[in-house]
Amino acid sequence: MGSIRLGLLHPGEMGSAVGACARAAGVRVQWASDGRSADTRERADAAGLEDRGTLAAMISASEIILSICPPHGALDMARAVAAQRFAGLYIDANAVAPATARQIGGIVAQAGATFVDGGIVGPPPRLPGRTRLYLSGREAGRAANLFASGNLEAVVLNESPGTASALKLAYAAYTKGSAALLLAIRALAGREGVEDALLNEWGRSQAGLSARSERAAGNGAREAWRYVGEMEEIAASFENAGLPGGFHLAAAEIFRRLAGYKETPTPPSVAEVVAALTRSRPS
Repeated sequence: MGSIRLGLLHPGEMGSAVGACARAAGVRVQWASDGRSADTRERADAAGLEDRGTLAAMISASEIILSICPPHGALDMARAVAAQRFAGLYIDANAVAPATARQIGGIVAQAGATFVDGGIVGPPPRLPGRTRLYLSGREAGRAANLFASGNLEAVVLNESPGTASALKLAYAAYTKGSAALLLAIRALAGREGVEDALLNEWGRSQAGLSARSERAAGNGAREAWRYVGEMEEIAASFENAGLPGGFHLAAAEIFRRLAGYKETPTPPSVAEVVAALTRSRPS
């Protein structure tokens, strides 16, 4: 598979690990360093990715494009690739609503590309058995073959674009949505002076909630900036299905208030998160 050339947009923490998995299967993984941060360059180098410099140069040297970026940038990435008249296989593995995924598919298809919808469940795939890449679309099987070995399990669902995104968002609606709810509950309990009593009751009747809220306030807060768009995409998906989207719009606001913890060197404490949530409340 060494002759296959894949262009990766962009090697963040998740993207670089996914790129390393493709390399483990013998794929040549390329990226474009133009305008990217020093941290991104370090991740790409550590993953063994080939730097093509500019987006245009990377696209012209690639037969497959894989987009892994924050949800709010997914449409712009697709437009940028389509503007280069890319006519290969375009895989969007971003946390977007099914309707957004189909919109992305239409954008790249107009330029001549074949679209595959993807959704990643799990942490960056650095260990086996923990991360799945769900895929849907006519060429989903071809996309899955890019990860035939390594730490990322590729699962083909069907030939309908939007299916993989629907599964991803349904999963994240609980995992990340409930994390936001726990943080809001801790903030409420703290503000009303019943935090100790709540934690005591959780210990008696809801084992695990206290520890989970601690995790949500720690490493989860540092990723909150990227969860805002994901919660908004989930809300749109619920509304498109005739269901209320307000819960996840509220979750988006919780994460928006924690966006300042992006790239902080150490995880914040629950007390710090509670202070940030209540300090940021609208007047």
